Amino acid sequence: MEKAAQLYEGKAKKVFATNDPDLCIVSYKDDATAFNGLKKGTIVGKGVVNNRMTNMMMRLLEKKGVPTHFVEELSERDTVVKKVSIVPLEVIIRNVSAGSFAKRYGVEEGIVFDEPTIEFSYKNDDLGDPLINDYHAIALKLATKDEIELIKKYAFKVNDALKEYFLSLGVKLIDFKLEFGKTSDGAIVLADEISPDTCRFWDVKTNEKLDKDRFRRDLGGVEDAYKEIFARVTKGE
Repeated sequence: MEKAAQLYEGKAKKVFATNDPDLCIVSYKDDATAFNGLKKGTIVGKGVVNNRMTNMMMRLLEKKGVPTHFVEELSERDTVVKKVSIVPLEVIIRNVSAGSFAKRYGVEEGIVFDEPTIEFSYKNDDLGDPLINDYHAIALKLATKDEIELIKKYAFKVNDALKEYFLSLGVKLIDFKLEFGKTSDGAIVLADEISPDTCRFWDVKTNEKLDKDRFRRDLGGVEDAYKEIFARVTKGE
């Protein structure tokens, strides 16, 4: 399968049409952004890590009963996926206080929650991806009530599967962002990516950050962190 016209270019990926109207090719870039694009840079090799790791996670989740857009890995950076219309909701699951949650509510990072939290952001760069609730999403016609309930069900299922998986690799899954899409027949599937760009990973023993926070917070060792989490995932295959 080969790339045709470019359909979209985002902060971290390009999407291309193919000769099949129901399939696209996603190509992962090394570009890095933070704070809604205000901070920009490059993380060498990030595209390879994020592409291959995402595909491994999608295959794992398919086995756990979560439908995804994944079809086939073409190369280190390119993957065939089902063409979807993205539901404009970013779904954030949190197991431990960190990042914007800690800042927003004035709590320290590292508080382990009794049970995971879920929140939605309206996926809109111009508005800065504001937090919204179910009722807002329905009022704005971003998704139906049934679709939101299904998305929640899948999101918690993803959390259960990934928490257990990463713990087996000596990594705590702190929080992560998911996106869902609708296929041509209207089915809701997990889309986008699961990677150090979209998840917070802390080492179980040291709490060392193995994710994009190293870029956001100028902690250094960004490429090494991506390599480390990828090495653990590939070793755990």
